[in-house]
Amino acid sequence: MAAIKSVTGVSNTNYHDNHDLQLLPQNEKKFAAAYLNEDDETTTEKIQEIRDWILNNDKLHARTDNFTILRFLRCCKFNLDKTKKKIYNYYAQRTESPDWFFNRRPFLPELQEIFNLGYFLPLRELDAEGRMIIILRVTIHNPRKHQFAHLIKGGKMILDIATKNNVMVSLHGVVVIMDMTGVGLRHALQLTPNIIQRLVHSWQECYPLRIQSFNVVNAPIHINTVLSIFKQFMKPKLRAKITIHSETINNFFLTHYPMSCHLLPVEFGGSTGTLQNLKEYWKNEVENNSAWYIEEEKYRVIL
Repeated sequence: MAAIKSVTGVSNTNYHDNHDLQLLPQNEKKFAAAYLNEDDETTTEKIQEIRDWILNNDKLHARTDNFTILRFLRCCKFNLDKTKKKIYNYYAQRTESPDWFFNRRPFLPELQEIFNLGYFLPLRELDAEGRMIIILRVTIHNPRKHQFAHLIKGGKMILDIATKNNVMVSLHGVVVIMDMTGVGLRHALQLTPNIIQRLVHSWQECYPLRIQSFNVVNAPIHINTVLSIFKQFMKPKLRAKITIHSETINNFFLTHYPMSCHLLPVEFGGSTGTLQNLKEYWKNEVENNSAWYIEEEKYRVIL
């Protein structure tokens, strides 16, 4: 089995500041060339073309560092038109959805509650293929008490921090595990068609992130009704990546990802610390990046 890579331990600093394909291991360069259309000769040129496009667009205020642009190029397999569209959509959604993307202050009481619940939990280590495994505990909250916008805001704050400098995830993407344990009618009622459409738009058209598989576990039979609404807004490519399982998280991993079971918290049959450790880790990461979230709010589309 290939070496397991840490979510935060990948050496990203020089790559982020000084784009140089030579810093990729040879096997990753071959992967990027074969699956993402990335090569030494044209990557720097395409990064500069996207940067110039951003700087010449009066309505778009976006990050222009090498690695941010490279993330979008990789997600779009170096198609320049698709990259431009995704970058524009990414920042436009931030402008159009202030309930999700503005006032992202980690110490706000409503966000502290979300982080303490552990609603959105990337695992600390990447799997053997360099993918980030994200566990969404979508029913861990009390729908009578917690606003869904706060759940989304907190989750995206963690996602942004977990992926913003991660070279391996930019290459290999993510595996999403949505845990439906204890789902009830009130949870479902929080998912209005408008919110579902915005979520799917974020996944498909905005984030520079390749979803490799989307797995629903602990799923009751009636969950198909809710998921059918999600699928209405999905393109066939994303729809085909969704699978539904009645299994628990640990049984799902034993069946489908046996080589990654040890990456899970001990409560799910793994050996990488407790669920509480994982919650505290991401809560601390978010809190330590308070200034970065404030800086992020200046990047947007002027509508």
